[in-house]
Amino acid sequence: MNTMINSTINTAQSDTIHNTKTPQITPIERRNQKLSERLIKTFQTRGFDAHYCNNSQEAIAKTLSLIPAGSSVGWGGSDTIRSTGLIKALYEADCYTLIDRDTAPDLARRTELHRQTLLSDSFLMSANAVSEDGHLVNIDGVGNRIAALSFGPKNVIVIAGINKVVKTLEDAVSRARNTAAPINAQRFNAQTPCGTNGSCANCRTSGSLCSYIHITRLSNPAGRIKIIFVGENLGY
Repeated sequence: MNTMINSTINTAQSDTIHNTKTPQITPIERRNQKLSERLIKTFQTRGFDAHYCNNSQEAIAKTLSLIPAGSSVGWGGSDTIRSTGLIKALYEADCYTLIDRDTAPDLARRTELHRQTLLSDSFLMSANAVSEDGHLVNIDGVGNRIAALSFGPKNVIVIAGINKVVKTLEDAVSRARNTAAPINAQRFNAQTPCGTNGSCANCRTSGSLCSYIHITRLSNPAGRIKIIFVGENLGY
């Protein structure tokens, strides 16, 4: 009788083991991982510290791991930074000095906070476009993001959704101007042609979101700019 019971238990355990399958990733997830593997190698050859995360939750954890406790941290205007929940996570960590531009009561104070971020230990941002051949492309109305990207903060962490990736540098510039800028114009209610018509008109208005078009082809010094590619559609 005991032999029969033990045999039944062993059979059930065996069936359970054989029926347990490793979760399968989707074709989209597999493609994102393969693309990011290639992106990481390309950007590493250009001095960037590059990483890949499957989702926003992983990206938050990776970002926090790259910022030492006690650091001063600032960020540029970014839907990606907000939508991932990263700002909330920074506050909850309670171990950083945060330079939060959104706490400014007026434009003068906001501008002062922008200046302070240039001397921060870590600056957080996204990118308007990333090319597979190893370039970051960003556009700015007043230049605060690209100023910090180029010089000032000790470390820059760029968080880019997989939707920002395009084939070439030319494609990246086009995406920044013809996709990101018109959508951001709606977000800011900009009184520009792209804000009115939804399409870039290469304007020279005072409120242009494309005052500065910035291409980053190398991280100098090496490792200063860190890129976290995320296998989700984030931002615009």
